[in-house]
Amino acid sequence: MNAADRQQGPLAGHTVVDLSRALAGPHAGMMLADLGARVIKVENPGTGDDTRGWGPPFVGPEDDLQSTYFMSCNRNKESISLDLKSSDGQAVLRGLLERADVVIENFRPGVMDRLGFSTAAMHTLNPRLVILSITGFGHDGPESRRSGYDQILQGEAGLMSLTGSGPDDPQRVGVPIADLLAGMNGATGVLAALVERERTGQGKVVRTSLLASLIGVHAFQGTRATVAGEVPQAQGNHHPSIAPYGLFNCKDGSVQISVGSEKLWASFAAAFGLDPAAPGFASNAERVRNRQEVIAAVERAFAEYGAAELLEKLNDAGIPAGKVRSLDEVYAWDQVASQGLVVDVEHPLLGTVSLPGPPLRFFAPGDTAETTVTGHAAPPLLDADGGSIREWLGLVPVAAADAPVRAE
Repeated sequence: MNAADRQQGPLAGHTVVDLSRALAGPHAGMMLADLGARVIKVENPGTGDDTRGWGPPFVGPEDDLQSTYFMSCNRNKESISLDLKSSDGQAVLRGLLERADVVIENFRPGVMDRLGFSTAAMHTLNPRLVILSITGFGHDGPESRRSGYDQILQGEAGLMSLTGSGPDDPQRVGVPIADLLAGMNGATGVLAALVERERTGQGKVVRTSLLASLIGVHAFQGTRATVAGEVPQAQGNHHPSIAPYGLFNCKDGSVQISVGSEKLWASFAAAFGLDPAAPGFASNAERVRNRQEVIAAVERAFAEYGAAELLEKLNDAGIPAGKVRSLDEVYAWDQVASQGLVVDVEHPLLGTVSLPGPPLRFFAPGDTAETTVTGHAAPPLLDADGGSIREWLGLVPVAAADAPVRAE
């Protein structure tokens, strides 16, 4: 994102120092960058963010392959490589923190303290700084020092017990959902802290974790456990509390339907020749208790239809329905394009590449014009902006010594 585009976003004029690596923190940083903040990504010299080495797939020239994983969570950022254990790296980081509005870190608890940048030290440098800290299991408590990676937390937080074809088939969600949710929660916390800072003049610490983010989306499955005393289990592609709701077979494939009210059930039954008041089918509670019989009845009704014809009939009846798309179909879909969910960026090695786009759009008062930032920058090459950032800070590195000097 160029300087002109940053001036148009809701976070124009805000600077974020992104010390995080892998996915949760970088995703939070990318969300803030999409909103117009200047996000400076601090990376290890030589290797950079861990995700620069995560693949295949890699793309680009053989002598400088680029990880598509890294590209998924680092658009609209600048990159500087710093050894945070060196006096030079620490001096540059101090300069960044003095000027920043937000810093993001996802080190294990205690790492920032050992580097000399505890939360207290950072707030001494800059009392207005908002500090976002993301951990695996939380910053305190008996298991706070455990390393947290997405699939481990999907298991530990119970998500895998809810996902799969049945109770004996625990499955991970197909994207690193714990990391992504932690990043989203972190960005939300940052925005709230920035709003509060307008009132108090003081920054604060925002903490979240992969564990908290997954438990925070247990939703009705959580209250089944805490209120009803039930232990939810995986049951495949059908909803545990609504029927019929799920994936159903038809003549040449499958479709998904959601019959989420008694009115919809009456419409659905009328369209497909079913008796809405048949024994065991008359209410949602009955249909849930008799789910297998409901599934069998629906699939018998669907057996004479191909998927395309069936979706049209469901639409005509007002029944929410859809197909299961592969990702190539998703990114070729005109509806996705219409929502700005694919963006083209110019990469210095790869040329024009398409990336999944940001999920938010903005409009002027009265919905008169869209104000969403549409100019985006490719994920940066390692240390691509190191020189310009040092210049902005007024620091010039000294080749013969491990200390910077301030430019005159």
